[in-house]
Amino acid sequence: MKKSLAELIGTFSLVLFGCGAATISGISTTGPSGIGLLGISFAFGLAVVVMAYAIGPVSGCHINPAITIAMLVAGKISVSDAIAYIIAQFIGATLGAGVLYLIQSGAPGFSMGQWALGSNGWGPGYLGAYNTSSAFITEAVLTFLFLLVIFKTTSRLGNSNMAGLAIGLTLVLIHLVAIPVTGTSVNPARSFGPAIFAGGLALKQLWLFIVAPIVGGIVAALFYKGVFEEKKK
Repeated sequence: MKKSLAELIGTFSLVLFGCGAATISGISTTGPSGIGLLGISFAFGLAVVVMAYAIGPVSGCHINPAITIAMLVAGKISVSDAIAYIIAQFIGATLGAGVLYLIQSGAPGFSMGQWALGSNGWGPGYLGAYNTSSAFITEAVLTFLFLLVIFKTTSRLGNSNMAGLAIGLTLVLIHLVAIPVTGTSVNPARSFGPAIFAGGLALKQLWLFIVAPIVGGIVAALFYKGVFEEKKK
């Protein structure tokens, strides 16, 4: 229960801080404003850093179903814990998006519109208007690289004190590349919460932000186990 609650709080915080920075002070679906792409990228990355040090000792701070599934494939978490984590992550993301909606709805002239609340998407009308193939490749490949960093920095030969910072900075880099393409997901729960409230195209396109990160995470887990995992002597 403590682990699941930690994952819920962590994912709640990621959505509120990251998507909140994007929608309240960062970027719209028509272009950058406010803190801009760099500021939004750091908001998501720093949210992971602070949560890694806050709840990492409790649950490992997955706050991302793609990470949890990759850890399950790599044999680093039990099936029961993985299921509990994923449920908690989706609940936390939905609650985070709900709080963000309550905040945003108080702005003068507020309307949801397409891809509201920092929802992920692609195609005409969404940021760089990239096509489906570009969106899928971006999400799958960047999730793959993200998981490799996570596996190596949290391994027995990694520096546990610096792992949270390295993982958070990796997420910053991922956002710098992917925001114009998809708004950056690499996290099914992060995409799920805002899409549930936004509806419309955000909800119709949600499948990609569930499938692509999970594919990238599974491939990373298999690659890590086959190539990089340190064998016990």
